[in-house]
Amino acid sequence: MPLLHLSLPPHRLLVGRVRRLLLPPAPRHSRVCIRASASSAAAEAYGFPFPPERAAHHRELAAAAAAVERACCLCVDVKRSLLSGDERILEKKDQTPVTVADFGVQALISLELQRSFPSIPLVAEEDSASVRSNNVLIESISSAVADKVSNVDSPLTHDDVLRAIDRGGKDAVSFDSSPATYWVLDPIDGTKGFLGGDDALYVVGLALVVNEKVVIGVMGCPNWANDTIVSGKDDMGDAHPDRGILMVAHVGCGTWSRCLSVEIGQFTTAQDTWNRCLVDSCSIVHKARFCISDSQSWDMIPLSVLFNSTIDESNPKDENEILLLYVYCGSLCKYLTVASGRASVFVLRAQTKTIKSWDHAVGVICVQEAGGQVSDWSGKPLDLAADLTGRRVIYPSGGVLVTNGALHDKLVEMISANFTGLTSTGLMRVW
Repeated sequence: MPLLHLSLPPHRLLVGRVRRLLLPPAPRHSRVCIRASASSAAAEAYGFPFPPERAAHHRELAAAAAAVERACCLCVDVKRSLLSGDERILEKKDQTPVTVADFGVQALISLELQRSFPSIPLVAEEDSASVRSNNVLIESISSAVADKVSNVDSPLTHDDVLRAIDRGGKDAVSFDSSPATYWVLDPIDGTKGFLGGDDALYVVGLALVVNEKVVIGVMGCPNWANDTIVSGKDDMGDAHPDRGILMVAHVGCGTWSRCLSVEIGQFTTAQDTWNRCLVDSCSIVHKARFCISDSQSWDMIPLSVLFNSTIDESNPKDENEILLLYVYCGSLCKYLTVASGRASVFVLRAQTKTIKSWDHAVGVICVQEAGGQVSDWSGKPLDLAADLTGRRVIYPSGGVLVTNGALHDKLVEMISANFTGLTSTGLMRVW
C-alpha cells in the first residue's frame, strides 16, 4: 500500500515509512447451501461458497458482508421507527430519516472496518460537518449506531461516532499517483427509495479497491423482492414475503447472493443459501431489457436515435423498439438488477464531466463477476484512480454503460456512432 497523506484529528497518527495508522481501539442460478459457523470471526461466520485459498481477500469480504448486513438492519429500523400505523406512511417529510440512516450507516461500517483493518482508509460520501451543530440529530445517529455495532468494549460516545463518519470524509485521506488500497462506501444509494414505499429500492454498497482494481464488493438491498422489477411506475404495489438481498462478489470467484437477514445475529448462526448470480444471455439489442437513471429520459440517450422505448412488457416489440424497465431508484440498484439477470443493460448519461466513485465501484465488480461488462461510452474501463488525490470522482467519457457482456461491443458501437463527446458545457449530440 502506498504512503497516504492524512488530514486527521490528533488521535490518528501516520507512522512514516511503516505506513500504518494508529487508531483508538475500537434468472439463472446455481444453488449452493452453506452452514454458517457460530464463530464470532466474520470469515467463518459467512461460509462463502468458494474456498478461502481461491479468494485472496476472503477476510475483507467477510468483514464487509457483516458490516453491510448490520447497516441494512440499521436502515430498516430507522425507517420502521418513522412509519405510521398500518398505512406505513413516513410521518416526517423532511430529510431527518435520511440523515440518521446515511450518517448512521457510514459511522457503523467505518467502525466495523476500522476494527478489523485499521490501516485501510475509507472513501465515503458523508462527513460530519453538517450535523455537528445539531445535538438532537447527533444523539439519534449515535443511538442507531450503538444498537448495531459489534464487540464494543465501552459505550460509544458522540465523538466516537463523529470521528467514524469523518474517517471516510473528503478531508480524511490524500492519495498520490501510486496504486492504492482503500474501501469505497455509498452508505445509502437511492435516497428517494429510502424515503419512498416498501417497494422502492435503496442499496448499501461497499467495495475494496486494491492497486486501482475493485477486488471485492457487497451490496445490501432491504427492499429487493421477486416482484421488484415491474413494467410501469404505477404497478409497484404488492409486497413479497421474501424481501431483501445480500450480494457479494470476489475477483475470480463469481457473484453470489442470498436473502438478507433482518435481525442482528441471524446471519452468523442460520443456514445460508447462496445463489450464483449470472447476467442474462440476450445477444439481440432490441430484445434486451434496459434501465436508465431515474432522473433521465430515453431521449437523452444516444440509442434513442435508433430505438423507441416502451414500458409495456405485454405487447410484442418490433426491431425498432426496446423494453425499458422501471428500476427505482439510484444507480447501484441498476447494477444489482443487471448482475442478477433481471435486466440486460443499464445506460447512464454523465450530465457533468465527473461522477462519484461510490455510485459505481461496488456495482462494477458485481456485474463483472456475474459475466457482464462495465465501461464508459467509448468502451474504456472506469478509471477509479483518475482523481489522484481523493479517489472520490471518476471521469467517464459520455457516460457509463453496464451490460451482460454479449451486447457490450454492439452498444458501444451504436453509441459512438451517435455521440460526439464532451464539451465544456456538457454533452453534444449529432442529431
